[in-house]
Amino acid sequence: MKLKETRESKELNISLKLLAKTSLIVFIGVILSKILSYFYRVIVARYLGAEIYGLYSLGLMITALFIAVSSLGILYGTLRYIPLYRGKEEWNKVKHIFKITTTILFFSSFIAGAILFFLSEPISINIFHNPSLIIFLKVFSLIIPVSIFASTFLLVLRAFEKIAWYSFIFNILSSIIQLASLILFIFIGLKAGAVIFSYVLGILGMLLAGYLVCKYQISEIWGNYTLNKNIKRQINKSFFSYSWPMLFFGVISISLYWIDSFVIGYFKNAENVGFYNAAVPIALLLNLAPELFMQLFFPLITKEYSRKKFELIKQISKQVGKWIFIINLPVFLLMILFPGAIINLLFGQNYIVAENSLRFLAIGGFFSSIFLISNNLLSAIGKSKLALLDMVIVLVINAILDIIFVQKYGITGAAFATMLSQIVLYSLFLFQAKHYLSIVPVRKKMLRIAIVMLIPLGLLLLIKQFITITIINLILIGLFFFLFYFFLILITGCLDKNDFMIINTIKKKIFRK
Repeated sequence: MKLKETRESKELNISLKLLAKTSLIVFIGVILSKILSYFYRVIVARYLGAEIYGLYSLGLMITALFIAVSSLGILYGTLRYIPLYRGKEEWNKVKHIFKITTTILFFSSFIAGAILFFLSEPISINIFHNPSLIIFLKVFSLIIPVSIFASTFLLVLRAFEKIAWYSFIFNILSSIIQLASLILFIFIGLKAGAVIFSYVLGILGMLLAGYLVCKYQISEIWGNYTLNKNIKRQINKSFFSYSWPMLFFGVISISLYWIDSFVIGYFKNAENVGFYNAAVPIALLLNLAPELFMQLFFPLITKEYSRKKFELIKQISKQVGKWIFIINLPVFLLMILFPGAIINLLFGQNYIVAENSLRFLAIGGFFSSIFLISNNLLSAIGKSKLALLDMVIVLVINAILDIIFVQKYGITGAAFATMLSQIVLYSLFLFQAKHYLSIVPVRKKMLRIAIVMLIPLGLLLLIKQFITITIINLILIGLFFFLFYFFLILITGCLDKNDFMIINTIKKKIFRK
């Protein structure tokens, strides 16, 4: 018994160290990506105006829906089944999954691109009543196959735990290309064209880099393989049974944010869409903490699930849930207390009308960031149909609430609708993961962390009464708030032995570098 516990403890330490190592890599990549992407959005919003920013946002929303449909849910299946067969070292099955993925997506992506190209005019004029949207949709439609194959190669990198390459290509390379080309195109006098063509170049860069890394770093997906027809039939049946619900899951999950823009664009105008999309990317900062760990978390727990190591999955899930909570709690509170100042800092005075939208989106984003783990657990065990049912229920709720609230309350109503929808959705994921795996991704010490947070929060509220909120003051207050919070976390026993092991691992890695 003691030998088994020692082995399980060692496996947990190895997994947590791997998660910590990759999270450091992803953190650097994501931070750079956020900086670059916010510069990109700010340049578009400030120098090209709210209308072009709104048209760009609508164009991305519509294109993303076509991309999600054309992927047929297969990308989700690829991300699950490659790690599943890797865990069993069944390499012929890995090659088969890659082959059927690329073959099907080749045809579906070109069909989706052609449909969007020919529907660009009726969508722009009949639905959004804005002919200026046509050029965005026509150009973006041409890039759908490129985007699909870029995503395929990037998911293969994740499935093989090549997180450093994935993070560099997805977070850094594409953002650098887009920002640099945007500045260049604006300099030579383009307006809407600067946004359109910079986006296209970023996607092309991702495709080329993703293909080259997969070609020379992952030999297991290339070359011939041998499988008898019965095995192929079984693989295909299982693969498509899991994948087809994820088609709708992907479309709906995109819609939870984008449906707001759709309804705002329909009942209001493109300018209001632009205002709303100043709040959305700020609220999405709460996805940063989960993103640090989820890049590796899903393929890791899927591989361990194939080995039937359920206790290991449980301990990894609880530890990652605690880490996400520690990181996101102060970020969430700053968004609640200083939404206008944050929006002004990033987008300018004109966009402060979205401050209440940011508050509501932050509440929904914080809740979903904690329990995103439960969604990943359901996907790892193959419960894609159940996840689809959850998403359909929430999509209906979100659409109804949007139609009701947007007409009366505008962009604040859209944010409130999305907040309620997110809370319902991730509550469903939480209860279902508890039912099937007996895993709730929280630890008792998270309550102590929340209580400790009351001290810096009280000081912050006190300071807020006596100073004028400027950009400089906001940065200084935020820095003090974070440092004091993390200092209290360290000295009040909120961390356990696993936390200190990870801190020491990261510290050694940094100083060794």
